[in-house]
Amino acid sequence: MSYTVGTYLAERFAQIGLKHHFAVAGDYNLVLLDQLLKNKDCEQVYCSNELNCGFSAEGYARANGAAAAVVTFSVGALSALNAIGGAYAENLPVILVSGAPNSNDHGSGHILHHTIGTTDYGYQLRIAKELTCAAVSIISAEDAPEKIDHVIRTALREKKPAYIEIACNVSAQPCRAPGPISAVISEPASDPQTLDAAIKAVSAFIESKAKPAILIGSKLRAAGAEDAAIRLADALGSVVATMGASKSFFPEDHANYIGTFWGSASSPKVSDIFNWADSVIALGCIFNDYSTEGWTAWPKGATVVTADKEVTKVGDQTFTGIHLRDLLDGVAKHFAGKAKKDATMVEYRRVGGGVTETAPETTKKDGKLTREHIQRTLQSIVTPDTTIFGETGDSWFNVARTKLPRGARVEYEMQWGHIGWSVPAMFGYAVAAPQRRNILMVGDGSFQLTAQEVGQMTRRKLPVIIFLINNAGYTIEVEIHDGPYNNIKNWNYAAVVEGFNAQDGNGKGLRATTIGELDEAVKVALDHKGGPVLIECVIPRDDCTSELISWGRHVATANGRPPAK
Repeated sequence: MSYTVGTYLAERFAQIGLKHHFAVAGDYNLVLLDQLLKNKDCEQVYCSNELNCGFSAEGYARANGAAAAVVTFSVGALSALNAIGGAYAENLPVILVSGAPNSNDHGSGHILHHTIGTTDYGYQLRIAKELTCAAVSIISAEDAPEKIDHVIRTALREKKPAYIEIACNVSAQPCRAPGPISAVISEPASDPQTLDAAIKAVSAFIESKAKPAILIGSKLRAAGAEDAAIRLADALGSVVATMGASKSFFPEDHANYIGTFWGSASSPKVSDIFNWADSVIALGCIFNDYSTEGWTAWPKGATVVTADKEVTKVGDQTFTGIHLRDLLDGVAKHFAGKAKKDATMVEYRRVGGGVTETAPETTKKDGKLTREHIQRTLQSIVTPDTTIFGETGDSWFNVARTKLPRGARVEYEMQWGHIGWSVPAMFGYAVAAPQRRNILMVGDGSFQLTAQEVGQMTRRKLPVIIFLINNAGYTIEVEIHDGPYNNIKNWNYAAVVEGFNAQDGNGKGLRATTIGELDEAVKVALDHKGGPVLIECVIPRDDCTSELISWGRHVATANGRPPAK
């Protein structure tokens, strides 16, 4: 079989497990798209714009482990690079491919369309290098295979996005056939001596403490260490909490799971227990101003082990070149059969942890819809095969309150925090996992940024359930710092779906202002097949979680610190 640069790339996509790649057409990538279409094992999925294309691929990577997006030069890629920045922040291997000017134009002095009007076309590659773990430009078919393999290998190994730029006249040029994919996807093993030393150091640290607690961070998935964290928790018997961004990265039905650690926004009693503990084993944690609630809940210092995907720090020692899962399994093996380090679990039960009192809610069907009823409704439809996307804002805290059965997943974009991310990301995730019950919680302000991808959900008949919270603006920004800029133009959101349907769509748009209307809308959504259901949930502007109010106040304080003298 003969290969071109484009079919080589398509073959590698299929070999690393991509059944789809996302695309927006532009004249610099049209021949490349033709070449990619020749591979029937990796379907081409179209998006409404390049920003959404990037976020769709990012969502796909959450379900599938990796993803790819194909766009055109400059006007397309510079938009998509916003989403690629998000993939970098969220530790997701998304491969961005950009068509590029003809190889003969390099150095010619020509000014080309879709550029900034200079004769230097290298600015896009230079920008991409700042936002990816590997970035290459292909202007010759001769060196295309090794450049493509380098980018894919690096992205998969580092769990970060990467970038490939292909000249438009090179995509269909013949090139060598790909070698075995094993050379691309293999990863180096942990260094045995370093691993042994790290296991001994972490084990000794834990043995020296009476009240350890385990904290799960969002990089645990990128490290491939979710199962290993369970084995460590089983061996130690201490409490386990997840950070805000890592909900569902540890099973919530585990005997030692106590909830979310997030300062004043923590689950009941969780912050108390972590303040009482004498040590924290932080696994894959990202401590930023959002996750620490404006630096007010930041475990650090000599009583904290930080075990990350790349680096483990214990006291004054640092260990690199080991896999986190190997470290956790080694420590779990060390404590197997020994007395449990369960003091934090005992204390948690003593202070009443795990016992929640839920205030009764009115059951009047004509009662005004509230945020609380929306959250209770969400809870009532979560199954083990559910994935919930929580948009930046109060959706974070509503979803955080939801108790998950084993198998259910939650996806946030808390490090990048791009409002509107969730709509295209949910689309991409649903393309990868249409068999799951995919639920999106999004505010009206965020929805307006990327609403077009609901049209792609109707195009592909994806049964996504969308709870759109219409509370008249950017509520998260209101709680951080209010002003007229937080007000938005209201839409008839339910009618928007009918517009996306056109002649062949089967999406549904519903509107709920009362408890009864939401209950009926959810019944329709659960029964509906062949397209998304958007439920516009109208609630007052000031109806938000107490967690958002407290969190917003702390973040505002951190943002407003005066300049250091």
